[in-house]
Amino acid sequence: MSNPTFDRIQAEITENPVVLYMKGTPVFPQCGFSARVVQILSHVGVPFKGVNVLEDMELREGIKAFTNWPTIPQLYVKGEFVGGCDIIMEMFQNGELATLLDEKGVPRQAAAE
Repeated sequence: MSNPTFDRIQAEITENPVVLYMKGTPVFPQCGFSARVVQILSHVGVPFKGVNVLEDMELREGIKAFTNWPTIPQLYVKGEFVGGCDIIMEMFQNGELATLLDEKGVPRQAAAE
């Protein structure tokens, strides 16, 4: 059976190299965890699509079921689920995030690292 919410998520993560499902928007994050991931992505110079789950309750619940991951934010790179705030912070701190982005061929703007 088709799930329209899953179809939408699949389309978004297929069409955009980097997608962040978050509470709020990249300009106005509405939770500290989402804000932290936005800061990290901005720091590493990655353009990304922010999707506000607060605007759509079906999406908010659907994204958790889609990945079987209970929390928001959720970061996708080239269609693959990377993780939530704690994982992204850890990957950023140990250099794995930059490596992953480079390996996936995601263009990055030069950022002071």
